[in-house]
Amino acid sequence: MSCRILVLNGPNLNLLGTRETDVYGTATLESILADVRRAAAEHGVEIYDVQSNSEGELIDALHEARTRADGVIFNPGAYTHYSLALRDAIASISVPVVETHLSNVQAREEFRHTSVVSAVCLGVVAGFGADSYLVALAALRRHLAHQASPTARAD
Repeated sequence: MSCRILVLNGPNLNLLGTRETDVYGTATLESILADVRRAAAEHGVEIYDVQSNSEGELIDALHEARTRADGVIFNPGAYTHYSLALRDAIASISVPVVETHLSNVQAREEFRHTSVVSAVCLGVVAGFGADSYLVALAALRRHLAHQASPTARAD
């Protein structure tokens, strides 16, 4: 299956590997993206990525995904819990979005238990560290394959 997926990362994710390693692990964003690209290539999926600490740039990337991507893997970081602007941007595009988190947000501080974006996303993957992105990729790839051909399997 040939398709294009945007891996979109929000604030502070550029500091992965050095930021709160007890929570987020030691993998850098670059190493996570390299793993995602390798896994995607095995299935003919092209990956492009955007990371920004700016809410507006993340919104712009989502808007651009309408014509540039078949799906989005999105870790909105702290914006998950309060950005109605990102929620509205996700709701305004027809591209499926998988909300993705390294940590199990439900096992953390209470304010992290609420996501304002989950309701407009295809699904949520959280708590598997760097592998969360690979799980999100597999789920999104299978969803897109099923959309393209309801009887097709995305092996």
